[in-house]
Amino acid sequence: MTAIAILGVFNADTTYRTRRLPQMGETVMGQAFTLGPGGKGSNQAVACSRLGASVTFISKVGRDPFADLAFALWSEAGVTPFVQRDATRPTGAACILVDDASGDNAIIVCPGAAGALDAADVDAAASVIRAARVFVAQLEQPVAAAVRGLEIARAAGVRTILNPAPACSLHDAVLELVDLSTPNAAEAAALTGIEVTDPASAEVAARRLLARGVGIVVVTLGAHGALLVEPERTTHVPAVVAGPVVETTGAGDAFNGGLAVALAEGMSLQTGIRFANAVASIAVTRAGAATSLPLRSEVDAVLGLEAP
Repeated sequence: MTAIAILGVFNADTTYRTRRLPQMGETVMGQAFTLGPGGKGSNQAVACSRLGASVTFISKVGRDPFADLAFALWSEAGVTPFVQRDATRPTGAACILVDDASGDNAIIVCPGAAGALDAADVDAAASVIRAARVFVAQLEQPVAAAVRGLEIARAAGVRTILNPAPACSLHDAVLELVDLSTPNAAEAAALTGIEVTDPASAEVAARRLLARGVGIVVVTLGAHGALLVEPERTTHVPAVVAGPVVETTGAGDAFNGGLAVALAEGMSLQTGIRFANAVASIAVTRAGAATSLPLRSEVDAVLGLEAP
């Protein structure tokens, strides 16, 4: 078992599929509806646990049925929640409208209780972060909370991973706390102002982040795998193909969870990224986010490895 601490958000994802998206003031009939667990941090925690890691998830939810959904998910997955229940704010939720004809979507996210996470909340979880081998944060909760988590982890010698999603402006002092950052192409472009269209431009953007203080950058490139950019070298790690793609929702969370587990277990960066690529490759063969995340035995089978 490995120790990973993840700070992030749980959202209840409500997805509505319709033949076309409504105009303002218009009502349309939907074709399908689903309610399921989401939120980057929660998804990543579930991914880690299903891969065999001991993981604690740090967050905040309300006192409502969506919170019950969250705790049921974490219990089933084996995630240890360090999660406050807020009596005044609801659990986070997302309304996802999908146009069946085009596949286009429109999304409204209300972070609810997790949107109130602050540095004091993270300080309360300091002992959990210090005990971990790897600490992971994203940017769905307030940036100040992520920064405090990174500070605690860095001071304790815990390896830090920042998944900069959704991308936002970050000061260099924040980036200097990050041992490894995992933007996708769009996030790398948003963080650096450099358009990322291929591995060459991805490396330029990644090196801009290195110059600003990030230790190592891994740019995820979807079907093209991932680009590992270190100060002294750049390595392309090809994608792993586990089957036909059904849905890419949650692929980034699967990758980040897989990478956190790999690094906590002491794998090399290249081996760890290949492992993370395999986790994501299995996830995209299934619908859903948290529901698509694979077990360790499935990943080892794809990679031809023996389970640890």
